[in-house]
Amino acid sequence: RRRRPPPPQSALEKVVAQEGLSLHQLSGKWFLVGVASRCSYLAEHSHQLEATTVTVTVLDGQSLAISTFRKLDRMCWEIRQHYLPTQAPGHFLLKGEGDCSKVDVVVGEADPSSFVILYYQKGRSISVKLYGRTSLVSDAVVDKFEQRVRAVGLSEDVTYYFPTYGFCDSADEFHVLDGEL
Repeated sequence: RRRRPPPPQSALEKVVAQEGLSLHQLSGKWFLVGVASRCSYLAEHSHQLEATTVTVTVLDGQSLAISTFRKLDRMCWEIRQHYLPTQAPGHFLLKGEGDCSKVDVVVGEADPSSFVILYYQKGRSISVKLYGRTSLVSDAVVDKFEQRVRAVGLSEDVTYYFPTYGFCDSADEFHVLDGEL
C-alpha cells in the first residue's frame, strides 16, 4: 500500500507570528501602506487604489474589531470586521458568510509604534499587507515588507502601494458594511 504524500504545506504555516506582542499594542489607527496579492481585482484596479485607514479595537482582551475606512465612488465607507482569536498567539480567524469564506490572519512582524505586517490566507491564496502608524514608513520597513512578500512566493509585480493622501476619518451610518473587504 502506498502512502498518500502529505498535503503541501500552506504558505501561512511557514509564517512565524510576532512573539510577545500584546494585542493592546495593535489598537489605534493604522494606514494601509502596501499589499502584495495575486488578487485579479487589485491588478485590474491598481490605478484606482484609495487611501485606506484601519482602526483596531481590542474586544474582551482576545479578539479584534477592525474598522476600515476608504473611499468608494468618492464616498467614505466603513467596513467592520471581527478577527477571532485562535489557539496560536498572533493568529486570528476572519469569518465571512459560509464555511468557504474563512480567512486565516497572522500578525507576522510588528513594531507597534511604527508598522505591522499581516498575512491573510483564504483557501490557497495568500496576501500580505503592510500597515504603518503614519501613511509613510521608512525604507527599512518597506524592505522588510518586500522580503516577507518574497518569502511567501509573491513578487514585486503583485505588490501595490497605496496613496498617502485623501484619507477618510469617518463614514455616515448609511455607508457602513459589516463583513469582508
